[in-house]
Amino acid sequence: MARSIDVEQRRRDVSEAACQVLARDGLGSLSVRNVAAEAGLPPSTVRYVFPTQSSMREHTITLVFDRTRERIDTIAADLPPRERAHRIVLELLPLDDERVIELDVYLALGNAALTDPELRPALDRVVAEMRAWSEEILGLLGVPAPDREYEARRLHALIDGIAMHVVRLAPGESGEWAIDVLDRHLDGLAAD
Repeated sequence: MARSIDVEQRRRDVSEAACQVLARDGLGSLSVRNVAAEAGLPPSTVRYVFPTQSSMREHTITLVFDRTRERIDTIAADLPPRERAHRIVLELLPLDDERVIELDVYLALGNAALTDPELRPALDRVVAEMRAWSEEILGLLGVPAPDREYEARRLHALIDGIAMHVVRLAPGESGEWAIDVLDRHLDGLAAD
């Protein structure tokens, strides 16, 4: 049993190194050699846990959304619904270095998935998860079921668009405006 735990931890370590390489150097630099160097591992270890480039890419994009899910899962379920909705939205924005890296990874691998049929299912799962979080937020705000599909698409697009703006802010520039925009949107949904 310890061996499988070892392999799973190694996969996570390699995926985290892949995130760093992607965020810093771009998709073109995502190679076994570069990821192994970033992780401080021999290339043979990287090849052992991820025998193909596609398997490393798929696990890396999954890792990013696992982290997001873990953060959202730690938000207290007994918060007032509007506060819980606000906190979920905050977890979906690149407001710190970790989430900026996650968004960079998502963008790089999401774009790659458009032409990589092996990576496409991982992107589809990520998009479905974002839609589910959007729907959860709408449920917390009391948006009626007939309007939820439309509003979920709109909220998802708004979060993605704002995230793109926030991740490209100049160093030291505040992203507080993004939180305000989303809070006003949530308030408008709750008032309807």
